[in-house]
Amino acid sequence: MFDKKTVSIEWGGKTLTLETGQIARQADGAVLATYGETVVLCAVTAAKSVKEGQDFFPLTVHYQEKFSAAGRIPGGFFKREGRATEKETLTSRLIDRPVRPLFPEGFYNEINVICQVLSYDGETEPDIVAMIAASAALTISGVPFMGPIGAARVGFRNGEYELNPSLQTALDEEGRLDLVVAATQDAVMMVESEAKELTEDEMLGAVAFAHDEARKIVGAIIDLAEQAAKTPWELDPVEDKTAKMDKLRSAIGADLEAAYKLTNKSERQDAVNAAREKAREAFADLQESDPAEYLGTLKLVKKLESEIVRGSILKDGTRIDGRKLDEVRPIEAMVGMLPRTHGSALFTRGETQAICTTTLGTKDAEQMIDGLEGLSYNHFMLHYNFPPYSVGEVGRFGFTGRREQGHGKLAWRALNPVLPTHEDFPYTIRVLSDITESNGSSSMATVCGGCLSMMDAGVPIERPVSGIAMGLILEGEDFAVLSDILGDEDHLGDMDFKVAGSENGITTMQMDIKVAGITQEIMSKALEQAKAGRTHILGEMAKALGSARTGVSKHAPRIETMQIDKSKIRDVIGTGGKVIREIVAETGAKVDIDDEGVIKISSSNSDEIEAAKAWIEGIVEEAEVGKIYNGKVVNIVDFGAFVNFMGGKDGLVHVSEMKNERVEKVTDVVSEGDEVKVKVLEIDGRGKVRLSMRVVDQETGEELEDTRPPREPRGDKGGRGGGDRRGPRGGRDRKNDRGGRRGGGDNNKGGGDDHMPAFLKDD
Repeated sequence: MFDKKTVSIEWGGKTLTLETGQIARQADGAVLATYGETVVLCAVTAAKSVKEGQDFFPLTVHYQEKFSAAGRIPGGFFKREGRATEKETLTSRLIDRPVRPLFPEGFYNEINVICQVLSYDGETEPDIVAMIAASAALTISGVPFMGPIGAARVGFRNGEYELNPSLQTALDEEGRLDLVVAATQDAVMMVESEAKELTEDEMLGAVAFAHDEARKIVGAIIDLAEQAAKTPWELDPVEDKTAKMDKLRSAIGADLEAAYKLTNKSERQDAVNAAREKAREAFADLQESDPAEYLGTLKLVKKLESEIVRGSILKDGTRIDGRKLDEVRPIEAMVGMLPRTHGSALFTRGETQAICTTTLGTKDAEQMIDGLEGLSYNHFMLHYNFPPYSVGEVGRFGFTGRREQGHGKLAWRALNPVLPTHEDFPYTIRVLSDITESNGSSSMATVCGGCLSMMDAGVPIERPVSGIAMGLILEGEDFAVLSDILGDEDHLGDMDFKVAGSENGITTMQMDIKVAGITQEIMSKALEQAKAGRTHILGEMAKALGSARTGVSKHAPRIETMQIDKSKIRDVIGTGGKVIREIVAETGAKVDIDDEGVIKISSSNSDEIEAAKAWIEGIVEEAEVGKIYNGKVVNIVDFGAFVNFMGGKDGLVHVSEMKNERVEKVTDVVSEGDEVKVKVLEIDGRGKVRLSMRVVDQETGEELEDTRPPREPRGDKGGRGGGDRRGPRGGRDRKNDRGGRRGGGDNNKGGGDDHMPAFLKDD
């Protein structure tokens, strides 16, 4: 019934299997990829015609994780998968970026690539499997895809590269790298990474290792395509546009050359727009006689702009704004510009600017993430916003798109490796980057501004981090690598290569290519040039703030951490949380305790923290016989007063231990709520505490000499019916007690001793 085709290879110690022909047969291409026990289905569909007037390539990639893949039911009210999570959005971009450049110029048919995680084993990351499945599905679909590509994840541990580590182990205590690479047989197409300050050579070695492994995947996909590929689409012959380009060049070539010599972005855009308007006027006669020719000619304006800019860079080494190839635009940085934020920075590089703020919070502010791996909590967040006014445009405001999520995550990866451990700095950290101007690499401005704002907030980062965006102009064998690219150099160039790191090494590297890949020689040159640029930017940042401030802002909450024995956790929490709620209500401080006995006390008022800390110490500390404590009367009975001391312990001050003279009524000495000073006289085997007030100076808290003569030991007393009234462990013997009553003894008299609980009586 099914014409199933299968290819399997051993890869990284596991079997990778690609299947087609059994599932999703109505799609143009569908592949079920299995690696370990992780299974991803990718289906590709393509429109057979182009919408009228469409002049762009509408490729859409959707990656979705099914909770059933991990044997879980989604949280929330609806209990079903809903809006794409950040991870799903980022993985969709991860698939899109390397495949998009591999479609031919002028191909405008709409294509959907949908990847669904059907099984997840908890170890094999589904993003790499999805990239492979998408490449295979596109390759066999018949659409004009100039692939296939392979993909691999690389870790770096103890000086050795490892293939496809899990996300949990890639950056653990010994792991130093999480790198994802997509590549064709001949060249690297895309790089995404987070690293713990690796050198340029170590990063290059990781990319080369990943490329070698990706080639194995390319071979497997080709084997599958030889069995199951559909008939390739026939494309219209490519039109010779030489004559149109010559006409356009003669009409506005000089105007565009002059426009791209203007260093100011606004002036340059105005001049370019004027040249485009001139082209419309020059070919206005075609608008009625041959509308298709007219539109086709105007579409070439962008190509002419690219030709002028690229030619100037390759031939003369002249960039749009007059800089040298390795020159960074002027930088101005300042911190502490916003008075009420916990940390703030304004970072300006040329015509790119970011306002970055850092907010410190408690554990309550952590981000809860519900994914295939289960619930997890994130204590470092970085959010990036790109309002339309930053590029002088009118547009939708307030919507967070895929691009904003991607740029924010890139900056997050750059800064995360230098953060202190959560144990050393127990705050939740949120960095917010609002781009106020943009003309090239606002994500790297976010890295620099975000780093400065955290240092301004007193986050003790290990070392400052800076970032820079590199560009590439590639024509045949000739190429030029550009440092700190402008927006136009990004749009008209062939590469967007972002590198961030500290003086010790690289923390993140991201590369996107618009051509069919780049060589290791070009990447090596770009990394070398980027290192010099990063070092220069770090120097400019240091002029504003060289290291983190020694304390957090006065507006930030203070957090103090203490460790208690795990056996005492129940005592601090209390039945149903009664004790910990009381601590919070009485002191005003927030108190969080984990399963390991780590307690975090937070408040903007240090007195509240000290009060809560003292209370908790009182609960977990063991009382010492002979030691004096401050206490509070919490209950009064006929025979004495119960006093709470050390925060969570109660003891009895018998009426005989209140003063050296006789006390007729307890309430003559103390009332509920009174603050008193007590000495611990005895702790019995059941933990019950006997206290004394009479041997402590209630004003100074100093111990007084016990001047009262010791009482004679009590023996059998006549008239009480004989018999010792105390049973085992000091408890009453009911039979002898009754005998005592029959013997005429008055148990309501006799100096108060008979009102004392048995365990507190003298021997």
